[in-house]
Amino acid sequence: MGHTPYGYRIENGKAVVNEEQAAQIRTLYEGYLGGLALMEAAKAAGLKLYHGSAKRMMQNRHYLGDAYYPAIIKQDIFDAALAEQQKRAKSLGRVFEPKEAETAPPAMQFTIGRVTQKYEDPFRQAEYAYSLIESEVRENDTE
Repeated sequence: MGHTPYGYRIENGKAVVNEEQAAQIRTLYEGYLGGLALMEAAKAAGLKLYHGSAKRMMQNRHYLGDAYYPAIIKQDIFDAALAEQQKRAKSLGRVFEPKEAETAPPAMQFTIGRVTQKYEDPFRQAEYAYSLIESEVRENDTE
């Protein structure tokens, strides 16, 4: 199943809440929703986390509860924290609109006429053969 998320421990093959760690997780959410930065909220909760680790922890959906993990936080708190993260990112200019997909170059069709041996020098013969190539852009590539 992978590693057990912070706030849980495994007993008899089932995940159970580690109440001491769960209290730290709840404090992390409260601090962040109270206006603290991610690292400061983690520090206030007694967790030694960097910004990215705290953010990943707060985005862990296991804390809402699922078939294996019991709930540690409520859905409304999780949603509020996610909305706050998005609001802060937008205010700091860290939300980027997706770029428009680049269009593929138009399909090209190449034709060459009959090539005859015109020169003994292979370089001149190749130059002559390349000069016979004609290209055209096809509007729709259904052929």
